[in-house]
Amino acid sequence: MMASFMSYFGTRRDPKQSARDAIVTLRQQLQMIEKKEEYLQKKIDEDLKKAKANAVSNKPVATQALKRKKASELEMDRLAGTRLQLEMQVNTLESANLNAETMAAMKKAADALKVIHGNMNVDKVDATMAAVNEQRAVADEIADIISNPAYTNADLDEDALKAELDELEQDELNERLMGADHVPVHQPESATARKDAPVAVEDDEEAQLRQLQAELAM
Repeated sequence: MMASFMSYFGTRRDPKQSARDAIVTLRQQLQMIEKKEEYLQKKIDEDLKKAKANAVSNKPVATQALKRKKASELEMDRLAGTRLQLEMQVNTLESANLNAETMAAMKKAADALKVIHGNMNVDKVDATMAAVNEQRAVADEIADIISNPAYTNADLDEDALKAELDELEQDELNERLMGADHVPVHQPESATARKDAPVAVEDDEEAQLRQLQAELAM
């Protein structure tokens, strides 16, 4: 007796398994009803056929056949109502089972979010983001300072650069003039040519000097 009592009120079953068992039982009952409906429909068809066959020749037989047909149709209507109720229960159980599984999944997701967030809260996140933005601003400022042209060659003396450039320019002019002084001059073999050679050399040097001045003026 005690064992039977414990088995009925004792351990609590898994709700999802209970829902599955109930759905299976309801579907089995629906299959039985469908088979019963098929059987009744055959009886209705047979009684109707018999009533037609005896409608003229044997009215009592035809009447009994119609009565049986009517009784079968009433039973079919009751079975249809029962089947509708069972189908509604199946739909309700399936929906409830789906809702339960959905809630269980959402509960797991909520627990996972709690673990992920840990000790985080809105104030800590705001403080962290403020610190990140502050350091980003410092990094941007440092990058601007490093890339600022005002800090490039800031220690150079412009006057010293100009003096050095003038000196290099003068050295270049002197080298060009010295190169012009050492240009070889072709000496003709005839006496007349030798007599006129100094004048030709002088004219050639003047032409080279003018050419050099023109180049420097460019």
